[in-house]
Amino acid sequence: MYDAMMGGQHNFAIDREALAAFTAIDPQVRTLARANRAFLGRAVRFLVDSGVRQFIDLGSGIPTQGNVHEVAQAASPGARVVYVDNDPVAVAHSASLLADNPDADIVDADIRRPADILGSPQVRKLIDFDRPVAVLMITILHFISPEENPAGIVTAFRDALPDGGWLALTHATNQDRPNTADAVGRLYRSRATSPVTARSHDEILGLFDGFELVDPGLVYVPLWRPDPDDHIPDNPSEYWVYAGVGRKGA
Repeated sequence: MYDAMMGGQHNFAIDREALAAFTAIDPQVRTLARANRAFLGRAVRFLVDSGVRQFIDLGSGIPTQGNVHEVAQAASPGARVVYVDNDPVAVAHSASLLADNPDADIVDADIRRPADILGSPQVRKLIDFDRPVAVLMITILHFISPEENPAGIVTAFRDALPDGGWLALTHATNQDRPNTADAVGRLYRSRATSPVTARSHDEILGLFDGFELVDPGLVYVPLWRPDPDDHIPDNPSEYWVYAGVGRKGA
């Protein structure tokens, strides 16, 4: 469905039908998806500029435009990327896409089991935890219910990172538009196996425990270090996703 929002080719009729239902609730959905993807590109370029050459992208989904390895390797050839997803279609598409790329791979795993990811052959081969590593959690943790302990998942990855490691995160919020967030959550629960749990600014900020946020902190997604020609909305809460990047041991 995210690929459909982006206008990609790797989606199915059921995804496009769900997207139409989401758009009926909030016409901004496609714009929000693009803003979230643009943040990912800006964050990866920022991290490369900060010395990161290794990335673990959790819940990466079906490949679409602006993949992490494309952005990172364009900025720094040889940058290494491990994608993680537990959807068989996403894994198959990623494996095909990455077949000729020795510096990128995909792990078939669930982020609820961090040890499976951190101990996977792909991570052991490509990621050196004695050097800077960035973990990317882009629009994934709102699919983790409170009972599944999202903070514990973040902590497991944080503890595996060296000092100077990084976390980039985006997360749906009910902070300023609770009715929209609740309506989207109800619709998603009716169509998907993982319900959406929108969280407040403070709840999302708490996921960065042990990381020091870089400027401008935890902000609505189009406000995080926008490029000069990026559109800045008059009411940023229309983009009901927060974004932030933090550094461990900073």
